[in-house]
Amino acid sequence: MLNAKRQHRHFASTEGSLQHQHLIEAGGGLMAMAAGPDGVQRRSYPNSFHGDTGGAGWEFVLGLDLVRNATRVGEEAVQLLSAPVAPSGVNDLVIGAQQISLQIHESAGHALELDRILGDERNFAGTSFITPGDVGSLRYGSPAVSITSDPTVEGTRGSFGWDDEGTPARRVGLIQQGIVTHTLSNRDSAARAGLEVTGAARADGWAYLPVCFSTHVFLEPGSGSLDEMLDRLGDGYYIEDNRSWSIDNRRLNFQFGTEVAYEVRGGRKGRLLRDFSYGGITPQFWNSVEAVAGPEEFRAFGYPCGKGEPKQWGFLSHGAAPLLARGIRTGVA
Repeated sequence: MLNAKRQHRHFASTEGSLQHQHLIEAGGGLMAMAAGPDGVQRRSYPNSFHGDTGGAGWEFVLGLDLVRNATRVGEEAVQLLSAPVAPSGVNDLVIGAQQISLQIHESAGHALELDRILGDERNFAGTSFITPGDVGSLRYGSPAVSITSDPTVEGTRGSFGWDDEGTPARRVGLIQQGIVTHTLSNRDSAARAGLEVTGAARADGWAYLPVCFSTHVFLEPGSGSLDEMLDRLGDGYYIEDNRSWSIDNRRLNFQFGTEVAYEVRGGRKGRLLRDFSYGGITPQFWNSVEAVAGPEEFRAFGYPCGKGEPKQWGFLSHGAAPLLARGIRTGVA
């Protein structure tokens, strides 16, 4: 897969605001499918959800090194056909950056959109378990969990200079040490809720009303390598690359399936497993996070997302390092 996009976005308002932004993005990815008597398996790189896209040109695609990874991806897809099925139970997990980036999108990004919190999408995409009164007090996750919106970071798909209401881009802590501190808001929703404008107004074009969308929203890294995280895990599973997901209209109850899982015993990765899934309740899951790996393991992924009625496409990004979560329900149906 391959994509490239160039936008010239002009904005002017009766308040005297006048901006022009020239936004470039490029990306790609690959997916291998393997079929056998027991079904079909797939393996993806560098992310199972539309590959990866950055705010850059063709050099970003070359940097993905797709050709060198193609053989490995194909071989792993075939190996999954004969791999044992992952068992169900309650287990400790180390979850890879790709999977966590999508978990951020589904259970944090959408849940923190202020227009959604206020009920603007109730008849189309749902609401949120978070309320305006929760800002500043709700414990969304453990102290290891801090999630930030920062469209000023260069080179991501969620980066820009001004949002689509002319609000300058800036860094905002959405969740700080587990507590909800801000929402993804535009001027309209912030005025109605009496909350701070955070510059998350996004529109698909001139004919669309700007809505609240994620920008570059990421989980702040902690410390340590992936190997150190596995050692701290002890016994459990390492999982990566999303295969399926489901989440209710309040962004509360969720279920995710991954392309691969590895059994971990004594901190060392062992046999490959297929058909792994896990589920839970959003704040319970994020409160189960014991640790997040360090900056050396951090990766950002560009995503497309649809929202609104009529539907608009937003282009955004999420970043994460692998994390360690305890007591997660696995093998959910």
